[in-house]
Amino acid sequence: MNSKNGWTMRGIFGSAILAALMATPCWAQFTPPASPSYCPWPAWKLPPAQPGDAIVYTDSHGVQYTKAQMDSVYDQVCWQQDPPDTGARSNQLRAEFLERFGPPERYAYGPTANEGLDLYRTPAGRHAPTMIYIHGGAWRGGSAAGSGSMAENFVTAGANLIALDFINVIQAGGNLITMAEQVRAGVAWVYQNAKKLQIDPNRIYVSGFSSGGHLCGVVITTDWAARGLPSDFIKGAVCGSGMYDLYPVSLSARNLYVNFQLNDTINKLSPIQHMQYIRFPVVLSHGTKETPEFQRQTKDFAAALEAAGKDVKLIVAQGYNHFEHNETFANPFGPLGRASLELMGLQPGAALIWGQRPK
Repeated sequence: MNSKNGWTMRGIFGSAILAALMATPCWAQFTPPASPSYCPWPAWKLPPAQPGDAIVYTDSHGVQYTKAQMDSVYDQVCWQQDPPDTGARSNQLRAEFLERFGPPERYAYGPTANEGLDLYRTPAGRHAPTMIYIHGGAWRGGSAAGSGSMAENFVTAGANLIALDFINVIQAGGNLITMAEQVRAGVAWVYQNAKKLQIDPNRIYVSGFSSGGHLCGVVITTDWAARGLPSDFIKGAVCGSGMYDLYPVSLSARNLYVNFQLNDTINKLSPIQHMQYIRFPVVLSHGTKETPEFQRQTKDFAAALEAAGKDVKLIVAQGYNHFEHNETFANPFGPLGRASLELMGLQPGAALIWGQRPK
């Protein structure tokens, strides 16, 4: 059913400063800047087109963008009315969780140092659902450890939370496919090693935010049967503020560090082109204070899924900017936290309500 009623891992989405934009683009040598020069003042507004600026992209609603405007709408830093200190809040929540519940279990799902995961185990028992979370960070930052702030919401409600680590696109030399393959491998490993992890293989869900929302979209549109796994082992997904069509993204300053032209990346990793593999409920969400393109990408993907007859729910999170929106995974009454628990059939704090306390 599709709903149009609306209700951070601190993905750091700075792009290029003026000097970088004027230089010859080189995705392999990109250095994240401290302050994007194309962010207008006041912020949260599109920089005006200048005389002679060429239109490089026209979206599905007929809105036209110049290159500077494309850089702006794919850089969330430009769209913060009141930049929140989400990093400090996230660190505090994680520290308080670890003090009460102890550290997560750590497992390797592959041979490299990047291929690991943190398992935050619920006291609700072996048949509890498991949510796999894919962090954001503009494809170049973030970590599983940074996801610990949302653990308490899940484990106290009766769900395990697994946070993935994986290579970033800078480490991969601009190859986004390498990154996506590690994420796919991590998700597959969880299912294949459910007995070792002492989790229920029939209750696995996935989620992600921002660039992790894109990778979540990649995971749910993967042909798992072709990889030797059940096509329906994923039971549901929550993709927050992701990108589902990489073509317009490739026209932004992100092409300075992502090689979108490598091995047909745009087509292979645009979830909107592979919707036929989705066989479960999907929740999509964006905040009303995010960039126009992040909002449009979410709405267009939701509309495409609905048109294809998929079970999709669109949540428009009123008053949230990009970084605040991701924080709501930690809140059982926030847009993403509530949606995650409802998807798994859980209630806030249910594991503790029934007397199952952390060890």
